[in-house]
Amino acid sequence: MQAVQVVGGGLAGSEAAWQAANHGHRVVLFEMRPHAATGAHTGGELAELVCSNSLGSQLPDRASGMLLAELEQMGSLLVECARATAVPAGGALAVDRQAFSAEVTRRLLEHPAIELVRQEVKRIPEGVTVIASGPLTSERLAAELIRLTGEENLYFFDAISPIVEAGSVDQSIVFRESRYGRGTSDKGDYLNCPMSKGEYQDFVHALLSAERIPLRSFESAIGAGVRAGAERFFEACLPIEILAERGEQSLAYGPLRPVGLKDPRTDRRPYAVVQLRQDDLAGSLYNLVGFQTNLKFPEQRRVFRMIPGLQSAQFARYGQMHRNTFVNSPKLLQASLQVRSRTDLFMAGQITGVEGYLGNIGTGLLAGLNAARLIDGEPPLILPPATMLGALCNYVSQADPESFQPMKANFGILPPLASADQLDRRGRAKAYVERGAAALRNISMEPRAELRIATQEYN
Repeated sequence: MQAVQVVGGGLAGSEAAWQAANHGHRVVLFEMRPHAATGAHTGGELAELVCSNSLGSQLPDRASGMLLAELEQMGSLLVECARATAVPAGGALAVDRQAFSAEVTRRLLEHPAIELVRQEVKRIPEGVTVIASGPLTSERLAAELIRLTGEENLYFFDAISPIVEAGSVDQSIVFRESRYGRGTSDKGDYLNCPMSKGEYQDFVHALLSAERIPLRSFESAIGAGVRAGAERFFEACLPIEILAERGEQSLAYGPLRPVGLKDPRTDRRPYAVVQLRQDDLAGSLYNLVGFQTNLKFPEQRRVFRMIPGLQSAQFARYGQMHRNTFVNSPKLLQASLQVRSRTDLFMAGQITGVEGYLGNIGTGLLAGLNAARLIDGEPPLILPPATMLGALCNYVSQADPESFQPMKANFGILPPLASADQLDRRGRAKAYVERGAAALRNISMEPRAELRIATQEYN
């Protein structure tokens, strides 16, 4: 029996392996960790989350909520594991990152059709293959991709937030509350560190003058033809010190915005607030929401301990920056996630230019499903662009290759609504979700079933 080969055991690769195996095919899943490090991962388990522990909003009128509902309807393993390991996070779906990775690893190892091989893939395999090597693709495999595509690899810089120990947070200063009372408990799902105007201004000035880690190691080329040069940051994941450079109030209107919160000590809204989100099921670790950073570790201790309530904070993990590699997908990929020049080769995850955990999971799901369909002699599944996953795949395959940048789930990439002018923002969101759900209902997702491609227009 011909096997589906999946390169990379991250979110996309894990989901792709599960889908191909569940559709009746033997799968060989390659993961180089823990034998080869990436510079951002800490262990060897599959589907490790190296940035936030949140998969995004699960509210039905949000773009990520729409995508989440689609993945659940399509039978996503990783969404199922996320539900099983969820921690309180207001309207978001956040997980205990260690429990989540452990559950995904367990499920894949127990699947009789999946073989996990712990080794670095240095050449693109022959036969039906899914490349889901992620944004930290090894140098040798990245060079192989360059030779295959004839295109330059692009890259941008991404950063992760620090994590503090809950016991080191001053409970006499912080207060527990979710914005506008949204949450899974009456007490609130976030710890909030309130700032006065003076405390906020002092913090911003210290942040702007703090020393940063040089980016030399991230700027080195990964192979002939790779673009080198100036720093490029993904707009949705800017380091907090870069965001602060845009103006003294940029943080107060960004990750430190105090809307929907009231300090019980003053019964008033703080001038600014730093939110801490639970990072594990035990509630012993909290991450600083929106605090992606490239400050030197001693500077993180000095500056972040200026935040009220964190003056004695103990850091379980410091923030850091890493290079995220992605290919010029509009020149390379079809909406089925097949490589145009080699239809038995699929790509999935962040290397395609899809951003966000759910987008990575979704492209892995579709690539694994289509790899199985290819072996079965069935046409690939092209999801309707009215669905959020279909819109993301349409974007990475049809965007302008000269200005291609990573994209997260958002309503702006969906086809326009005929009645948009008569609807307010919430009304448009509801209409997008209902139209997408109707489109997806026309597709059967049963394993090895004859999947129908929805071709009708949804206006």
